[in-house]
Amino acid sequence: MSYRYLLALLLLVPILGQAQITPIVSSWLVNTTGATGYNGILSNVQRVQYSTGNVYITCTGIPSYTIGPNWGNNPNTPTNQNFVFKITRTPTRNPGTATATPLGHTGIWSNGVSMYNAWDAMSYNNGGVWRQNAIVVEGPGFDSCLGHPAPNGEYHHHLNPKCLYNDRDSSRHSPLIGFALDGYPIYGAYAYANPNTPGTLKSMRSSYRARNITTRTTLPDGSPASQAGPAVSTAKPLGYYLEDFEYVAGRGDLDEHNGRFGVTPEYPQGTYAYFVTINSQYAGAYPYTTGLTYYGVVPAGATGPQSGHAVVNEPVTTYVVTATFLAAGLRVSVYPNPASSSLTVAPEGGVANDLQARLYNPLGQPVTAAAGLHPSVPAKLDLSGLAAGVYFLKVTGSGVAATQKVVVTH
Repeated sequence: MSYRYLLALLLLVPILGQAQITPIVSSWLVNTTGATGYNGILSNVQRVQYSTGNVYITCTGIPSYTIGPNWGNNPNTPTNQNFVFKITRTPTRNPGTATATPLGHTGIWSNGVSMYNAWDAMSYNNGGVWRQNAIVVEGPGFDSCLGHPAPNGEYHHHLNPKCLYNDRDSSRHSPLIGFALDGYPIYGAYAYANPNTPGTLKSMRSSYRARNITTRTTLPDGSPASQAGPAVSTAKPLGYYLEDFEYVAGRGDLDEHNGRFGVTPEYPQGTYAYFVTINSQYAGAYPYTTGLTYYGVVPAGATGPQSGHAVVNEPVTTYVVTATFLAAGLRVSVYPNPASSSLTVAPEGGVANDLQARLYNPLGQPVTAAAGLHPSVPAKLDLSGLAAGVYFLKVTGSGVAATQKVVVTH
């Protein structure tokens, strides 16, 4: 083998490796500085590993934003969960009977915190028919970030994780903020009004509505309930139980799983995606995150008591966050660098929402559109139209101006 041929192979390997990097690999908020959150526990995601078919997310379940310090009458305390989640990189639609989202984690937010569905695990007279809505029953004990710990110490959000990103920014497509355990992404509320092309934005509306009932004797499909629930009252208002809601196809933008197929900034060719749903006052709208069933096929072991503690038993590559720099005291991660098709820019949490990132050529001319930066949420710059070479990333905002060299390869 000639030296020139060997050198070509060595140069090709990183490019081939980068070709495998998709949003489910690069969209996690990786802690590269040893930063800690609640009770001194390492925060966010500690490591991302990936194979052709799966991604493994190692995380504590503790966010970088401030939580607690108490949760009303909830006596539980957040603890390090030592999670390793295994998520498929090739999600597929489930053509058969939809899989119910389970108790416990139904997905993972981009910072490694658990996502739960709307049920609080309790039901009227323990009958399993009229299931309590966690947002109504447990909501008074949620902290300012709308989260709380489970009995096992697993901190989680049943609805919009408002401290993870700017949930009121209607000027751009909401960021990708997590993945469900069937492998499909979940976004904030704002998306393209036309799912087939980028353009006008709107807040995604759930197709569920509160039922017009005063007694609880029938289920949402109209069939008789095997057990009657309590009458609608001040103590048990409409919405207190999950069965107080019904799905009306076409009423909103989303299907019964609280998702739809469409193009997004991360998936310009289109993908099925779930959306956080909120109302005009930015409060959660049922079913809040995913619905009570998944759209996709859920791989064996992805849910259940042992989920979140996967064993990596296949060859994997560790995703490396390659560059971190300071902008007026703000820590910004930039990766991969060198980059080929896209560049990820991720500011730390607790920063202003007026920051923008843009790539410039050596002549100082902008070569990409400006990307708005959300605190703690990775943003992507499209590099597909750029020639290979050296460029400069500029992050700007109120009192912030910093530059980082970026190498583009193809």
